[in-house]
Amino acid sequence: MALIKVKGYEFNAVTIRDSFNRRAQRFMNNIIKTLRGVGLTEDDIEIDLEPVAIKNVPASASWYLEGSHLHYSYRGCSKYVENLYVVSKLIEFEVQAILDGTKTIDQFIMDFMEEHDVADERKAARELLGVDPNCLDLSLISKKYKVFAKNLHPDMPGGDTEKFKAVNRAHKILKRELE
Repeated sequence: MALIKVKGYEFNAVTIRDSFNRRAQRFMNNIIKTLRGVGLTEDDIEIDLEPVAIKNVPASASWYLEGSHLHYSYRGCSKYVENLYVVSKLIEFEVQAILDGTKTIDQFIMDFMEEHDVADERKAARELLGVDPNCLDLSLISKKYKVFAKNLHPDMPGGDTEKFKAVNRAHKILKRELE
């Protein structure tokens, strides 16, 4: 069975072959139930449930905790419902770490804090680095980043500080998404 490695956690992947929408609803409910463990209510959580859960689209969840907008999305699987399963499992692991005392609420917030327009930022970052809009290969993204960073570094002839900063920011945005 294939393993998924996300944010330092490792767990078995699932291949869902039927009842896609029902299972997606179940994973969404699990996310809500899990986040209640840290004091959130359903009104604090946003999950846009894909109407056709078999589609090859990313799944995401956003929530508000202590005045911060937190977000996590995943798109490494071939179906929305499988991506939502990964989001659900990761949130379970993270909330359990808080409940076990191995992670603080502040660490949790820092790990998931994102701007509201995170999807647009990721799209622009991929465009700036010259990779495919659907690229999930961090090694390819890092390779492109290194080429740009080397050429744009302010200490290099023809270097450009502002473009160098933009490339660094783009790489950080994508690295945060894919690690």
